[in-house]
Formats: sequence, structure tokens, C-alpha cells
Amino acid sequence: MSYLGQVSKMVSFDAHGGAKGQAYYAEPATGARVGGVVLIHHMPGWDDWTQEAARKLAHHGFACIAPHLYFRELPGSPDDCAARARASGGVSDNQMIGDVDGAMKFLRAQGISNGKVAVMGFCSGGRQAYLAGGRLKGLDAVVDCWGGGVIEDDPKGLTAERPVAPIDFTKDISAPIIGIFGNEDKRPSPDQVNRHEQILKDLGKTYEFHRYDGVGHGFFAAERPAYKGEQATDGWKKVYAFLDKNIGPRVKAEG
Repeated sequence: MSYLGQVSKMVSFDAHGGAKGQAYYAEPATGARVGGVVLIHHMPGWDDWTQEAARKLAHHGFACIAPHLYFRELPGSPDDCAARARASGGVSDNQMIGDVDGAMKFLRAQGISNGKVAVMGFCSGGRQAYLAGGRLKGLDAVVDCWGGGVIEDDPKGLTAERPVAPIDFTKDISAPIIGIFGNEDKRPSPDQVNRHEQILKDLGKTYEFHRYDGVGHGFFAAERPAYKGEQATDGWKKVYAFLDKNIGPRVKAEG
């Protein structure tokens, strides 16, 4: 499919606790109604890669909002905000859920929306996307890209801010799930992915997992050493097809 034109801009949304959140928003330049994606950034923060991924989704026919989960640490660069957030223990799960819920409502309020919304995340964002799938009502799809900590084997990984491993909310997930993983990753490890998949099977969930040899963590991001073009291209294609099936139909460019 050819790329669609797209429009992108900074927006504000109603975040957790009545705060006004900061986000990057991109939508395809079309008169048709399209599905929306809440894109949750990775632990390094709300960076150029996050905004590039939002534009990529818009180019492929989806509206996308990427909330800045560290906006409460402003002013400062995304790197500075991320460092301060990590130093203070990270974003609490309750705060993240409130922010994602506000971002979902923003998407559905747009004139281009067809009413369907997916949540997608990378790294810690994959964990948060999976958790949102279990705790928020009304999601139509969940995209977990190598979410570390969905299964938490280290007791120190559970804290007052993040008291329950996302895997424990699997029973409450009603949306279909896609997982993208590298077989050389350490978090999640292949064993954790195996156990995760078994739980989904045991609970009768609708899911698809795709695992790639020769890659580890974060292999979609072209500016990072872990990037693997062939596997990333195939992984994105699987994500587009999954979103098209569950929040589409997406708009196809002419020509």
C-alpha cells in the first residue's frame, strides 16, 4: 500500500487527576473514519522515535496519540524528564491508567474516529499496554512489543507504584492481543514469553505471538544498535494487519 498523507501536531488531553497532559497526535489526511491507537512510549521516554512511530501509524491509516507519560516532570527535554521520572520511582500504574484512559477519550472525540481504539507500547510501554488491556474497559485491541515485566520474576520488580504484575490481569482482558518478541531478549526472556503464551491459552484469550530469531530488545527503532531491518519490517506488517482487522478497516491510498 502507498503512504497516506498525514497531519501531526502537539495536543493536550485530560490526564489522570485532572491534569492537562501533553501528547503528540498524528492522523491520516483522509475524509474517512479510522481507528485510533494510544501509543505508549518506552522507558527512555517520549522521544523522536515515539513521534516517528506515531507518524508511521498515521501513514498507514490510523489516528495515533502518543501521550507524554513524564509530562509532570516538565520543564526539560524528554531525556531530562525521563531521568527525573526514573529517579522518583517511575510512573505509577494508576497514574498511567488514568493518562491512557484520557488519551482514549481524546481519540474517540476526534471527527476522524470510527470509535475503535487500540493501545500499543514498546518496552515498559508494552507492559503498560498489556496492563491497560486488563484494567480499562472499551479497548478494541492490545499491541505488546517486547513488554518487560508483564511476568515479573523479581520480587523487587513489584513496588508500591506497581504492585501487581500485568499478567495477573489477563483474565480481565477482552480485546484481542498481538505480541512481538525477540528470541535474544532478556526482559522478556523466551521462557517468560512461553509462560505468558500458556496463560493466554489456558484462559482462552484471542491472541497471536510473533517471535524473531537473531534479535533482542527494541529491534524496531532504526536509530538504535539493536535495530534489525528485516525483522522490524515484518513485525510492523503484522501489527498493521492486526490493527486493520480489529480497529479498521484502514484507509488505503490510491495509486
